[in-house]
Amino acid sequence: MTFSMRRVYAIFNKDLKELATNMFVLSTMVMPIVFALFFGRGQEVPVEMHVMIINLAFVAVAAYVQSVVIAEEKEKHTLRGLMMSPATTTEILAGKSLVSILLTALTVGLCLRLSGFETGNWLLIGAGMALSLVFYVALGTLLGLLTRSLMEASVVITPIIFILGMGTIFTELIRNQTILTVIEYLPNFQLESLAAAVESGAGAGDVAGSLALLGGWSAVAIVASVVVYKKREMGGE
Repeated sequence: MTFSMRRVYAIFNKDLKELATNMFVLSTMVMPIVFALFFGRGQEVPVEMHVMIINLAFVAVAAYVQSVVIAEEKEKHTLRGLMMSPATTTEILAGKSLVSILLTALTVGLCLRLSGFETGNWLLIGAGMALSLVFYVALGTLLGLLTRSLMEASVVITPIIFILGMGTIFTELIRNQTILTVIEYLPNFQLESLAAAVESGAGAGDVAGSLALLGGWSAVAIVASVVVYKKREMGGE
């Protein structure tokens, strides 16, 4: 079966109309914007704070919106019908992801403008942000497939927002070196590491490790999402 943009757009359009009436879900966009407004008023905002705001936008918008979009379909028992439709797995997951990607792009763009973030190498920063966006959307898809309702997805995503969205500001409270070493490999820390290196004048070769780790996180999240989706498709919602 060939890939159909018409089917992808139909799924995207349906989700966009439903989400436009859900102010509870859309309110998650406010949190990173408030942070950007608050910290953007300072004279000099450190790059770590800029990246924390970006990570917060990714997890609070991309991951959260994606998870509730999928979970709501399960709650309404309409996901199974979508799985049985002529649309392929790729078309369904792509269509379901477009709303989250659009809202996240708008939120991140606004946050960057409000916080006054500037960089000498948008190509490397953009690559890191793109890989991060893929990871968070895939993570949201996975959480949506594993939860049974919009409310359950909202509860599950809350600790993840703190860990992946604001976890970098709590590292000073952690004394265990082993834990610190492990969490440095998390995608939010890798994006911060990449941005800090670029700020210091690093080139593509210097940040290749961070980009590779972000790509690895994205690949794992995508594979896990597809595997769980296939299991739901074969065994029911």
